[in-house]
Amino acid sequence: MSRDDLYRRRPPAPFEFSEEVVRVFPDMIERSVPGYRQLLELTPLLVQQAVQPDSRIYDLGCSLGAATLAARRAVRAEGVQIIGIDNSPEMAERCRELIAADNSRVPVRIEQGDIREVAIENASVVMLYFTLQFVPPAARDAVIGNIFNGLRPGGVLLLAEKFAFDDAREQQWMDRHHEDFKRAQGYSDLEIARKRQALDNVLVPETREQHRRRLQAAGFDPIIDWFGCLNFGCLAAIRPA
Repeated sequence: MSRDDLYRRRPPAPFEFSEEVVRVFPDMIERSVPGYRQLLELTPLLVQQAVQPDSRIYDLGCSLGAATLAARRAVRAEGVQIIGIDNSPEMAERCRELIAADNSRVPVRIEQGDIREVAIENASVVMLYFTLQFVPPAARDAVIGNIFNGLRPGGVLLLAEKFAFDDAREQQWMDRHHEDFKRAQGYSDLEIARKRQALDNVLVPETREQHRRRLQAAGFDPIIDWFGCLNFGCLAAIRPA
């Protein structure tokens, strides 16, 4: 695993999933997202319960396929296919290589494309891990509505995001501790500041309440706040049977 030193070596520019980011992405996300490894370890438990025979699992914004591989290990039902989609050509290409090196009978197809334009069909599980936060806010309702329409009854959307907070004191507390987490992972103050500037207006977080309202408006019920670590967490949203 290549170590993420991008923001030690260069001044900030707007963040994008470039070839440079692809090279260091596994290290970057583990050292930047509190609880990320545990979320991946728990993902197979949720997938195993939710996946239905002869259905699809979608990993939207699959990056290098960590969630895809976690889900793949959990599948016991027959006739299941996993589809991973990422808009970065570099991510999609490298993800295909990593999937090809994995030994599993469950078929996986990795596509390069915009999740706003994907037709979700016959899905029993959709994973949206730290992806919606990069979609323009005005387009997010449509993304969630499309997922709901493509899920089977009883299907689940796993939505992991960085959360914002309405209370300024709570937001400041979370920001301070998130920065402390990154320092503990070896990032310098300069790297933290440069990364924050690069992500400004690129990663746009919302509150849990905003996510819940959007999911409810789409028709999901129940919506379960099942995982959290500092200002990151995951909701499980069920399409009613």
